[in-house]
Amino acid sequence: MTFPSDDELTAGPNALEGLIPAGGWPEDFRAGFACLVGRPNAGKSTLTNALVGEKIAITSGRPQTTRHVVRGIVHRAEGQLVLVDTPGLHRPRTLLGQRLNDLVRETLSEVDAIVFCLPADEKIGPGDTFIARELSQQRTPVVAVATKADKVSRERLAEHLLAIDKLGEWSAIVPVSAVKDEQVDVLTDVLLEHMPVGPPLYPEGELTDEPENVMIAELVREAALEGVRDELPHSLAVLVEEITERPREKGDQRPPMLDVHVNLYVERPSQKAIIIGRGGSRLREVGTRARKGIEALLGARVYLDLHVRVAKDWQRDPKLLQRLGF
Repeated sequence: MTFPSDDELTAGPNALEGLIPAGGWPEDFRAGFACLVGRPNAGKSTLTNALVGEKIAITSGRPQTTRHVVRGIVHRAEGQLVLVDTPGLHRPRTLLGQRLNDLVRETLSEVDAIVFCLPADEKIGPGDTFIARELSQQRTPVVAVATKADKVSRERLAEHLLAIDKLGEWSAIVPVSAVKDEQVDVLTDVLLEHMPVGPPLYPEGELTDEPENVMIAELVREAALEGVRDELPHSLAVLVEEITERPREKGDQRPPMLDVHVNLYVERPSQKAIIIGRGGSRLREVGTRARKGIEALLGARVYLDLHVRVAKDWQRDPKLLQRLGF
């Protein structure tokens, strides 16, 4: 999958070929970037998926799920919205946590609007106040979003919206339910109003610019996080080592067969045992669950080869963090 670079976008009259629809785009077409922020497990990834209409970011009931900035692209006749989903801002305890926070702050300075997610089923706490204080230093407009609105009563939602209003100065406050697809279009409209007038940034039909190997790793990581102890999400990293296509016999009309080799890294042998399960039963479940998503992503049959390895204290090791993509 390839996307136009900044140089290509300004290279000349043929540089935008494929981006321009037959009738051109409207004069008031808007396109830009919006960043989703919030404390861990605030519903950012689920909201990203709902806005795009496809599964782009992995979701989990466990905090600290997102490890990479994921771009999802929303296409409208009147504009294009590029969503940047970030790791949750938090008080870091490791080098990894510090780098994730740095990643969020860097992203905030490069977008046209910020979406501050505050889950309606939880009271505003110190983590939200910490983020609100950081956002108050930004010149970028901030839209506060009450996520998970379907989980609470109307009365509780009204209380939550009042609490959000008192927390800071916002361009707008929008309650949404990503799961039930309520108010998602309203939020899209609000965000597009903050985007600059200009041509689309990505071709029609493109939903993300996330590399395939990163998306595969995230699908495996999501499957591995299902039903595990609280400690594991912070200690699990996934790396796609190799993807190879098997030779095909002449006349074979079936989708190609790919061998996908993936390593799962944990910090302690006890965590390795959790991932593998008795007799390898849990690792097989992880492979079965992840393979379905990977086959849909790649449009191919997949043999998924999973290995669990112990990398002691990898969250604090600069060399290991670099190898794992952080």
